[in-house]
Amino acid sequence: MHAIATTVDTATELAGWLRLQHLPGVGPVAARALLARFGLPPQIFAAPFEVLREVVPASVARAIVQPTKPVANSQLALTLQWLQRPGNAVLTLADAAYPPLLLEIADPPLLLYVRGRAELLSRPGVAIIGSRNASAQGMQNAAAFAHALSTAGLTIISGLALGIDTQAHEGGLRGAGATVAVIGTGADLVYPRRNLDLAQRIAEQGCIVSEYALGLPAMPGNFPRRNRLISGLARGVLVIEAAAQSGSLITARLAGEQGRDVYALPGSIHATLAKGCHALIKQGAKLVESADDVLQELQWLGGVPAVPAAVEDETPLLAALGHDPVDADTLAARSGLAMGALMGELLALELAGRVERLPGGLFQRCK
Repeated sequence: MHAIATTVDTATELAGWLRLQHLPGVGPVAARALLARFGLPPQIFAAPFEVLREVVPASVARAIVQPTKPVANSQLALTLQWLQRPGNAVLTLADAAYPPLLLEIADPPLLLYVRGRAELLSRPGVAIIGSRNASAQGMQNAAAFAHALSTAGLTIISGLALGIDTQAHEGGLRGAGATVAVIGTGADLVYPRRNLDLAQRIAEQGCIVSEYALGLPAMPGNFPRRNRLISGLARGVLVIEAAAQSGSLITARLAGEQGRDVYALPGSIHATLAKGCHALIKQGAKLVESADDVLQELQWLGGVPAVPAAVEDETPLLAALGHDPVDADTLAARSGLAMGALMGELLALELAGRVERLPGGLFQRCK
């Protein structure tokens, strides 16, 4: 799916998106089906009940044709007030600035609430995750890997939890690539409170992002769900210290399902926090011992991905692209490439100056 060329620039538009987000029984998958059929939220809410029933169950269709619920109105007022603060933004699925890698996952959020540098969400990054109760060595490893990868130009993505996540963000902030924190609360809250200072520094130098409505507190079910965004925003996921039943293994599994690379740092066979990493390696994760190992797997050289020599000449993808703007879905059909492989080749061509990314998720050859 590709983004539609529009942005949330009026209270009316935002109200429509918030109402769609808060509809009972409508998750990201159903919302995408409605958007694909009718267009933007105003067209969805103007559709007759009988037509809506062709796309969603009767209970959902009834909720759509009923008057706006108070929760959507209260969220609109809260969100508009939040947007007045410098650095705050809301991206919708229809926004040209919506992170392209998230469009590849099965259920991208309708709305992303962003504090800080939203452009980091669309830059190449690596997720670094692991135990909240990490060892001193594990935390040193997380900070060192994150610093080296950020210095190489990759954005470090993690979840703002204690332990490995915290050190990954700290290391990312010390490099050129900075860091993105994907959180499991509303973007106006910080959890855990011990990371309040870190969150403020990330908002100033990097980016904090959440799919959850403002004011939503930390709840257990939020965090496994937000993990799909940590992996979805990244080109690869590095696991540093994880017990056999660690939540980090959920993120690693999601990464594999999303077509992302998974890397794991080995440890002692006697260490409980190495069990999860060793299990991942047995399942096919790439064993890494240094940041250079990750950079080589990503073919990342000097801050940009290695581009095949053939890019300098006509390539099959450039030929399929033609000379007019085209969306990723159409290009995938023309080229026969899977979406993950297609986006990787497009990124390489973009960084080589051969392809330009246009608003609305379109791509065009550079003249």
